[in-house]
Amino acid sequence: MKTAIATFLFLLPLVFTGQNTTETNHLTQLLHSFMEGASNNDRDVHESFWAEDLIYTSSNGTRFGKAEIMAGFENERDVSDTPKTVFTAEEIQINVYDDVAVVAFKMKGVTENKVQYYLNSGTFLKRVGNWKVVNWQATKVPEK
Repeated sequence: MKTAIATFLFLLPLVFTGQNTTETNHLTQLLHSFMEGASNNDRDVHESFWAEDLIYTSSNGTRFGKAEIMAGFENERDVSDTPKTVFTAEEIQINVYDDVAVVAFKMKGVTENKVQYYLNSGTFLKRVGNWKVVNWQATKVPEK
């Protein structure tokens, strides 16, 4: 009996580490897919990424929710002559706590020859098996 308990206690952290690794990998892929979708102004990617009760604080200090993000697609003007910005996530850090995850990363936005960085952090909540962002903070890194 003591051997069974000792084995269980030894393996318990490995089980949770495996779950966190799986969730961390999933969230990393989700973030990269979102960056690609945001680069292409993909409405569906935004729809599935943000929770309905999102609180988003932008790099310019304004606060809004998912409804305002999605309304931007309804009022979208022709952007064919606007230079495309490609977004990528670097220096990703993810902490998973059961059905909550905190994701922090450096976002790189490249428009033609101009590069801008942002420090972003988001709180993801797993609801009905799906991760959604409930809180987002973006901070523009000053240009040097």
